[in-house]
This record gives sequence, C-alpha cells and structure tokens, in this order.
Amino acid sequence: MPAETTHAVPVIMPAIGIEPAVVSVWFAEPGELVYEGDRIVEVSAGAATFDVAAPVTGRLLEQRALPRDRLQPGQVLGLVTPNPGS
Repeated sequence: MPAETTHAVPVIMPAIGIEPAVVSVWFAEPGELVYEGDRIVEVSAGAATFDVAAPVTGRLLEQRALPRDRLQPGQVLGLVTPNPGS
C-alpha cells in the first residue's frame, strides 16, 4: 500500500436520514487541492441533494464512489491526503 494511502483521510457518506443515497457529482478531481469544509461531492436521496465537505485541507487522492453509485451512511466516498502545515 503506498504511503500516500496510509495517511489519507476518508470522505465518509454522512447519515442524511434517507438511505441509500446516490452520488450525483464530484466537484473535485483526483490530484486537485481541496480545502477543509469545501464541498467536494454532491449526493442525493429522494428529491433532496446534499453536499459533502472535504474533511481536511489536502489533495483528493481517490474517488471511491462514482456518480450513480448507491451508498449507505459510513461508507467511504473518497480519500484526501492532508497537506502538512496547511
């Protein structure tokens, strides 16, 4: 397993009260710099849409869930590699 992956912080599907939720769109691409609290992915459940924020400032390492994937709360949407000193 690459060192990058072992230090990555998971982007977790939140509990939104309607399960499963569907990944709608990613606003960040792998390798892109993201900032803690910025929306990086949108999920939908029923007629509602929800933004999921970056858990830390760093680079989006991987999108584990792709548009139209169905996920339950707690599942990993993606991984962010933190930038030390950001």
